[in-house]
Amino acid sequence: MEFWKRVLIDTILFIALAGLFAGTGMFYITSAWIAPLASFVLAILNVAIKPILVILSLPINILTLGLFSVVINGIMLQLTSMLVGSANFHFSSFGSTMLIAIIMAIFNAVITSHEDRL
Repeated sequence: MEFWKRVLIDTILFIALAGLFAGTGMFYITSAWIAPLASFVLAILNVAIKPILVILSLPINILTLGLFSVVINGIMLQLTSMLVGSANFHFSSFGSTMLIAIIMAIFNAVITSHEDRL
């Protein structure tokens, strides 16, 4: 259930962020139907690939007090873009990917803390 809830939240986030950054060209989704696909691909990558990246980057993650996890989240979003297809779901640069990753991390933290209070 948690997996599908995360997919739904990320789908809504992708649509909202694509609308927010529509005029800038930083983040682009061709249609609202691509958002659930990208969210599902991101969820699969987070389960399959992210733990390996976290273990491999543990020393630098400790040295940066956990800030390197933002880079890992950006890499996950870039991998999602590659798998979904950059014509359908893409970022203008890795900097814009990092900004989207930070916004998504903050939103997910707020949602998680709100669920803990209930």
